[in-house]
Amino acid sequence: MSDPTYTPPAVWTWDTSSGGKFANINRPIAGPTHDKELPIGKHPLQLHSLATPNGVKVTVLLEELLEAGHKGAEYDAYLVNIGEGDQFGSGFVEINPNSKIPAMMDRSGDTPVRLFESASIMLYLAEKFDAFVPTDPAAKAEVMNWVFWQMGSAPYLGGGFGHFYAYAPEKYEYPINRFTMETKRQLDVLDRQLAETSYIAGEDYTIADMAIWAWYGQLVLGRLYEAAEFLDVKSYKHVMAWAEKIDARPAVTRGRMVNRPFGEPSMQLHERHDASDFETKTQDKIGDE
Repeated sequence: MSDPTYTPPAVWTWDTSSGGKFANINRPIAGPTHDKELPIGKHPLQLHSLATPNGVKVTVLLEELLEAGHKGAEYDAYLVNIGEGDQFGSGFVEINPNSKIPAMMDRSGDTPVRLFESASIMLYLAEKFDAFVPTDPAAKAEVMNWVFWQMGSAPYLGGGFGHFYAYAPEKYEYPINRFTMETKRQLDVLDRQLAETSYIAGEDYTIADMAIWAWYGQLVLGRLYEAAEFLDVKSYKHVMAWAEKIDARPAVTRGRMVNRPFGEPSMQLHERHDASDFETKTQDKIGDE
């Protein structure tokens, strides 16, 4: 199925009336749209994010670090509502000129360090705390192979399959078929790998698992795009078993809750400043206050 009425113009121009659900999020230029300073909390690590898969990667890692006893990983997390354009505020753009979540500041040293791109944040934190990434060069290379596999593959899942299957204003057969084929190929890549290893990069749980689980684990668990049946995710039995194993980790549950403004109120923790917030400040407990 295609649109026979559309012929691309010689030079594309931005039509602000198009774009469907994401018309207020995407634009063809960079830079801030308004002045807005970011808050600074009590912890050196300051996260500005939203609980999309890319945001969940980082909050899961932070919660896993705390679970492992790394007290220096305490953090303040502030919600960035991309639907309202928070990512185009001047303070956020100073951290991430690409205006995408997540973004982080590390104020633990003499000079603050800005961090953007989820894989960059994850590797920085893993190396800072010497956790969830091997020190052996060969083992570390395998972990990074899979971290960057995720970074290269997920746009086909999210911006490709997810967009055309779940979010596009109209359903078109060609792009849905194109990106469904690629998504299923990627799931098969993971399934074949996990048939041989306990975790993505071997026998140890690493940042590769966290990064990939946020997208593909949540996909097969039915949390992305309402597409589990369409993709026949149960046929990827090794991915399913791995996804369920990661999902059972307490730190993963907490990581999913941070900067989450959607879903069940008991799973929503808009901001996170202390471990006790999970018990006292979820939306089912504080409502609209």
